[in-house]
Amino acid sequence: MEGTPDPTGDPTGNLTGDLADEQDALDVIVADLPADQWLTPTPSPGWTVADQVGHLTYFDSAATLAMTDPDAFQAHRRELLATFGDAGAAEAMTLGAYRAMDADELLAAWRRGRLQLAAAAASVAPDARIEWYGPSMSKRSFLTARLMEAWAHGQDVVDALGAERPPTDRLRHVAQLGVITRGWSYKNRGLDTPAGDVRVELAAPSGDMWTWGDVDLEDSVAGPAEDFCLVVTQRRHVDDTRLAVRGPLGREWMECAQAFAGPATNGPDARSTRT
Repeated sequence: MEGTPDPTGDPTGNLTGDLADEQDALDVIVADLPADQWLTPTPSPGWTVADQVGHLTYFDSAATLAMTDPDAFQAHRRELLATFGDAGAAEAMTLGAYRAMDADELLAAWRRGRLQLAAAAASVAPDARIEWYGPSMSKRSFLTARLMEAWAHGQDVVDALGAERPPTDRLRHVAQLGVITRGWSYKNRGLDTPAGDVRVELAAPSGDMWTWGDVDLEDSVAGPAEDFCLVVTQRRHVDDTRLAVRGPLGREWMECAQAFAGPATNGPDARSTRT
């Protein structure tokens, strides 16, 4: 399958349903956790399982605001961006209210927010542009970003708890976002995107092949779709995956890839370099 915006021709396709399914996959993992396991540390320094869910709840609410009241969202954005550079202030703003909740209250708030997000998405025209923390986004890219966030922060929870979450072809959305944000990964660091393209060949969980770029490009990234998604969401270092990277453009991209908005960040070091 080629990396076209949507193989069905529908600008949003079944994306809303896939987003709900991805959220449900994480819900299944946390729904019956004992209260003490919500406090389990995750790979994000200083963040617990509860913080991961709180983060999703906060930004699902922000996404609902962006779709239903763009002016109010822009005021909120100015307030939040003013905290960047002060991790304590940013965490207080985004996580403070949720850290005051017990596990049952937090789970209920997350579930309510997911329903509100779905309702807001249904009210937005397919060709709408939606403001966010980086450039404005198409509706499809915007909802894809929410799915990516649910999957990536879900991965932090999975890693922390040693839980199982089999990969699905919903990763197609995350992979697409990873590919189209190659330029953003450089721009966000104040760098020019190198001239030249990178071929991407990914094996889907279903056994399909997903590809982007010309087949004769000298630089390429190939391997399991899950591993690619782990790298572009900065959950794994490329050297700790089964990805085969060819050429300097592919290597540099995989070392700076960032498929999400916000300040430039670095993913984890390779295990071989950790002390």
